Amino acid sequence: MTDREQDLLILEHTGDEYDKYMNAVVPPVFMNSLHSFKTFEEYRDVDIFQEDQYVYGRDSNPTVSILERKAAALEHGSRAVAFSSGMAAFSAAVMATCKAGSHILCMKDVYMPVKRFLNDYVIPKFGMSVTYVSGEDMQEIEDAVCEQTDLMILESPATFVFRVADLKAIAEIAHRRGFKTYIDNTCLTPIFQKPLDLGIDICMHTMSKYFGGHSDIIGGILISKDEQLMRTIMSQERELFGGILGPMEAWLVIRGLRTLDVRMHEYQRIGIAVAKFLEKQDKIRKVYYTGLDSHPQADLIRRQQTGHSSLMSFELDTEDPEVSVRFINRLKIFGKGCSWGGFESLALCPLYKEPEQALELIGQRKGLIRIYCGLEGSENLTADLEQSFKEL
Repeated sequence: MTDREQDLLILEHTGDEYDKYMNAVVPPVFMNSLHSFKTFEEYRDVDIFQEDQYVYGRDSNPTVSILERKAAALEHGSRAVAFSSGMAAFSAAVMATCKAGSHILCMKDVYMPVKRFLNDYVIPKFGMSVTYVSGEDMQEIEDAVCEQTDLMILESPATFVFRVADLKAIAEIAHRRGFKTYIDNTCLTPIFQKPLDLGIDICMHTMSKYFGGHSDIIGGILISKDEQLMRTIMSQERELFGGILGPMEAWLVIRGLRTLDVRMHEYQRIGIAVAKFLEKQDKIRKVYYTGLDSHPQADLIRRQQTGHSSLMSFELDTEDPEVSVRFINRLKIFGKGCSWGGFESLALCPLYKEPEQALELIGQRKGLIRIYCGLEGSENLTADLEQSFKEL
């Protein structure tokens, strides 16, 4: 059986257990906040780490558990833990792997709120330190590691200019030097990249994106092969901070996962078509997309990715960011919004409001345009882009 065929079985059937739910093809939503027992001894002996053992909704929930089983199987992990948002999942991963005084390595162009959490929260409150690195230079990483290094934060491809990190090489450094690695794998999903198989310790997905797929939920999930680490995250960071995903949101993500494989392959088809169209435009300085042969890390991409998303960025041939703003405002199909991963196409200048210091760190301009290609069709999207180009 191919890897893709195995993923299809996981998406459609893992955790559903039809005989348990009166042969319903869609599992129920468990909206209850608690589970009661006939005897105190039964209540006392519950082990929430075991399947089908539940006490209270802040600890675990049967609908959430179905989602977690699917996500863990997709990423080839031992356990998954679902949270109420991607940032809740990320902050739990930091708290589970670090302590007061820890040193963290972080890629420069990760999600901006991740850097705000590091700079404005853990550094002043817990005395942690952070070194920002490109993620491309292995010697830079080796030189930045110190005795206090406990975690490296990765996003590959990173969703500003789609820089790619060599996950296997970084994991080898981390295991040798004794620190954990974390990656945001939202952009590619387990359909096109499985970081745990490359040695990464913790994988995160923001489920408002491709996992959910319909722009109707907020959620995050962590997956790892390290069973003890995930038990700790479940019983401490999630239970004590109270960040569990709600059962209705879990059910909506399960629904989204049914079509994840077919959607990702369609997104890839549309994304490649739009990126190739953009690369031909003489009013564009550069296109950033992992599916183009012109990507400077094309060889690495072929080694660790099996496909591409429909998210990309490009620079217009101008120094004026207001030209970029006017360009996206003329787009008719592409909405203007900060998220992505749903059915609708979006366009944004994601760095427009960032201070100069933040722009210098990642080496980008505020006029960078990021577009997300939804399911409206590649011809419709390229026609919309073309009419805006004509007005430049």
